[in-house]
Amino acid sequence: MTFDLDIHHELAWNVVQELAYVTNNLSAGAKLPTRFYPSSPPPYLNGGPEEFLSWWIVCSNLEFRPGTVADWLEGRLPKPVEDESQWHADEDG
Repeated sequence: MTFDLDIHHELAWNVVQELAYVTNNLSAGAKLPTRFYPSSPPPYLNGGPEEFLSWWIVCSNLEFRPGTVADWLEGRLPKPVEDESQWHADEDG
């Protein structure tokens, strides 16, 4: 699964952090068979991240379908996901 993020949005890196945590590090004892990472062609050939940076969620288990990944994300990302105020990090720690 590949997708783009608006890297200029004030919450872009909050979203990257949440996705990386859920897909790469959710549980030390039972890691998901997924990896989240950026992908880009060589910047010197194409241009900057606004146009050519994309993000991947890759799964190493064929039985762990995209719908299953979506369910895991939905259950662990801020709720409701459309409410931008839910994506702000807790300033009080």
